[in-house]
Amino acid sequence: MSEFSLIAPDDWHLHVRDGDLLSTVINHTAHTFKRAVIMPNLNPPVTTVTRALQYRDEILAAVDEQYEFQPLMSLYLTDNTTEADVTEAAAHPSIIGFKLYPSGATTNSDAGVTRISSLMGVLEKMAELGVVLQIHGEVTDPHVDIFDREAVFIDQVLDPIHRELPELKIVLEHITTSHGIDFVNSATRHVGGTLTAHHLLYNRNELFRGGLRPHYYCLPVLKREEHRRALVEAAISGSDRFFLGTDSAPHTQHAKESACGCAGCYTAHAGLELYARAFEHMEALSKLEHFASIAGPKFYGLPVNKTRITLKQEAWQVPSHFATAQGEHIIPLLADESMVWRATRS
Repeated sequence: MSEFSLIAPDDWHLHVRDGDLLSTVINHTAHTFKRAVIMPNLNPPVTTVTRALQYRDEILAAVDEQYEFQPLMSLYLTDNTTEADVTEAAAHPSIIGFKLYPSGATTNSDAGVTRISSLMGVLEKMAELGVVLQIHGEVTDPHVDIFDREAVFIDQVLDPIHRELPELKIVLEHITTSHGIDFVNSATRHVGGTLTAHHLLYNRNELFRGGLRPHYYCLPVLKREEHRRALVEAAISGSDRFFLGTDSAPHTQHAKESACGCAGCYTAHAGLELYARAFEHMEALSKLEHFASIAGPKFYGLPVNKTRITLKQEAWQVPSHFATAQGEHIIPLLADESMVWRATRS
């Protein structure tokens, strides 16, 4: 198969930052994806409807006029989020959920939730109004091994929430373990999960191949090969529970390549092509459309896109960097390496 088309996909987990970074990266996504769920972990975080709608306008102002792109906004859940905040958010069709970051779990998560039990009233209101809880599923206890933090979070936090509120719609973001896959598969129909291309393609050895490789460092971190295989099997299964979420996360080069480098892989430059690589490895390209274009809208209760996109076998080289207007560099995943698939609008 040298060329095939699919329904235009959506990205159900995306970071575009703000300011100079936003204007540099947003059209990489808009070129391929019709919609994207925008993560709210700016500094300061996006915690109110007013700020979310303002941020949405900032994103749309940076999108090239040739693209029809729809940002779907998520609000940052904090210890101070109220039921009234949920009610207000539910009234706006452009706001699609609340993002739960355990405090200290990842980039700009210091304002995250410290004690989920104190927010049960908020979660009950979300369940009542059909508002989705999007979860970065890791504990932050320093005594828990970093490779076990997803599994421990599921056992200690997520499973109890789901048992108490089985009607609450939950997305376990960027699943990295077989434990996460098993949880989603065993939960009610109200639970789904996103899978990134880099977690489908690579295991934790990639972090250290030929030396320490900071552009493969993300949170949750890459895991063992047995977990990567479980993720791939879920992605190609045709299940409505699992769908595309790139978790593309731009950082400047100096922020990544430093003594304390930021977590996050920048993948939006080849957002769909990287998934095509993963699915092709499994001889499952025919399953890509359901994963990328159908399962996500179905879970969120949104219509499937009407336009299509084409993937062609066309050799191209990933740029070494993308320069911002201020002269900063963003280093993409697979910089200077060759790609086989290229997405073009039908």
